[in-house]
Amino acid sequence: MELANMISVPMSLNAAVRLGIADAIWNGGDNSPLSAAEILPRLLSSDTTIAGDSENLQRILRMLTSYGVFSEHLAGSVERKYSLTDVGKTLVTDSGGLSYAAYVLQHHQEALMRAWPLVHTAVVEPETEPYVKANGEGAYAQYGKCEEMNGLMQKAMSGVSVPFMKAILDGYDGFKSVEHLVDVGGSAGDCLRMILKQFPNVREGINFDLPEVVAKAPKIHGVTHMGGDMFQSVPSGDAIFMKWVLTTWTDEECKQIMKNCYNALPVGGKLIACEPVLPKETDDSQRTRALLEGDIFVMTIYRTKGKHRTEEEFMELGLSAGFSTFRPFYIDYFYTILEFQK
Repeated sequence: MELANMISVPMSLNAAVRLGIADAIWNGGDNSPLSAAEILPRLLSSDTTIAGDSENLQRILRMLTSYGVFSEHLAGSVERKYSLTDVGKTLVTDSGGLSYAAYVLQHHQEALMRAWPLVHTAVVEPETEPYVKANGEGAYAQYGKCEEMNGLMQKAMSGVSVPFMKAILDGYDGFKSVEHLVDVGGSAGDCLRMILKQFPNVREGINFDLPEVVAKAPKIHGVTHMGGDMFQSVPSGDAIFMKWVLTTWTDEECKQIMKNCYNALPVGGKLIACEPVLPKETDDSQRTRALLEGDIFVMTIYRTKGKHRTEEEFMELGLSAGFSTFRPFYIDYFYTILEFQK
């Protein structure tokens, strides 16, 4: 029954983001427990003609409480009140206008939702992605054509990149010897901006992505935005950085990307890839479930043979591209740093 009704979870989370519940409760850092009746006016403050329904709001709050997004406070009263957990706080808009909220919205756009009833076709007709069957063309092609989709993707990637990069900068020192750093698939350049700020030895950063992506990237001191195709070539640098790039491609495509990175590096240079890494054995931990859920997302939306991989599978890809050494660094709950040296 739980699995059959599981769609209630992401759709309620999507509703919570669209309503702005996290920001309403957070209230500039107050995070005081509030009832649904107290939260509702804050959600509708811009339109006083709408009364809203606090009971239905409470149903969403209570369900998401069971998944750790909110904390419930009864305190002997029949009235339920809610505050944000650490998970819920990731949906709060920060001073830069970012949060995980855009990531939630990006995953639940209408075009992506149309693909999910077709997941089974990835088994019987793996040559075409469910997303393509539902929409007539690939997701990245649509992002490039639709300004709204592309903008939401950039905001989503920025929202998840900032906290992840903080974990990297706190737990990984592999940028200390780098002067020229290339970020392949760098989107808006947020990762490079944070790396250059933390490591002043990095004198030049190149944000390399599709031309239509970097065309909208903001100006960042020390960073050059460069458009191109990573399957053709990659700009040269002392080190090449990429985050969640290899996951969305097949093994052969990954080998081509990594070979182009290898060719762009000097002897002793390194590729620093940040990817979800599957455990060798399957268990029911929250981390394993999140990784495997992401794997099905990739199969459905981006490439039927793109996938999350194990540490051993990444090592084999790196060796096949010519890299001589491989080291993994487990410094984040979801992503792993994979260091390949030439």
